[in-house]
Amino acid sequence: MGGDFAPVNEVHGAVECLRESGSRFHVVLVGDEPRIKAELQKLDVTGLGFSIVHAPDVIDMHDSPVVAIKTKPNSSLVKGVTMHKQGLVDGFVSPGNTGAVTAASTLILGRIPGVSRPTVAAIFPSEQGPTLIVDAGAVSDCRPQFLFEFGVMGSIYSEYMFKKKNPRVGLLNIGEEETKGNELAKETFKYISERKAKFNFIGNIEGRDVLKGHADVVVCDGFVGNILLKFAESIPGYLKYQFKKFADKSIMNKLMIGVLRGSLKEIFKDMDYTEHGGIPLLGVNGVTIIGHGGSPPKAIKNMLFRAEEVVNYKINQHIQEKLQGQ
Repeated sequence: MGGDFAPVNEVHGAVECLRESGSRFHVVLVGDEPRIKAELQKLDVTGLGFSIVHAPDVIDMHDSPVVAIKTKPNSSLVKGVTMHKQGLVDGFVSPGNTGAVTAASTLILGRIPGVSRPTVAAIFPSEQGPTLIVDAGAVSDCRPQFLFEFGVMGSIYSEYMFKKKNPRVGLLNIGEEETKGNELAKETFKYISERKAKFNFIGNIEGRDVLKGHADVVVCDGFVGNILLKFAESIPGYLKYQFKKFADKSIMNKLMIGVLRGSLKEIFKDMDYTEHGGIPLLGVNGVTIIGHGGSPPKAIKNMLFRAEEVVNYKINQHIQEKLQGQ
């Protein structure tokens, strides 16, 4: 119920997912039951595996995450994550308040043994396939140990979800030399270098290396990562604006853009967050996928598929095996 268009897009996306899944899993819709049923009546749901759990409270984008979790126990967020904790569901997805989803998942599910802080992992397109950014906003003030753990978790996610053998992990910095950067960057370089057997550490990388795909996993603190994420989200809109501006100059320009429409659509597809659906919260003792507040049904559908993959690939088990005893 926390998304910008809840529960319309959530219901429609869940139904799309169930249709495509071939009934291989069950979706529990947690939220305002009368409103959910009103949306379901608009759709053909014959033979689809779903159920509804009533949750009348709503945590919106303006609520303080920790306060909302304590004061709104009957929200779709708290009820859904609690059901996951109790083992009633295998994963939880939400396009609601990111801070609240992160806080609820951490407080209710707890952390995987060996994990100091969970991390939000963002997926970027690159010249060499998907690149994972960790952290993309969960932890603004980091220690070298946190960044090392982000690298471990990102490497495992990239290996299993993107089928990248021995993923290259780079530390985002202002230069490639190990002496570059602020104190956190220099200390982290040393910390990871001493433990590089845990993953394929390729050293420092710069901002220009991200879209070139010089690293499969880019490690940074959540302050830098969130700025990087939000900047990247603005790129498609800016490019579309420039193409429209170019087309409006003449009939010939319009024709040129028309001829290129198919190619441009394919290019923008790589930048479309709805293709991946949502981003995983790695490090919590469960499966949480966080979506954009304005997620359309397509994104909701793909969030559910991502959650299924994280469960099936046993991502948390692999993280625990790598980090326990560190």
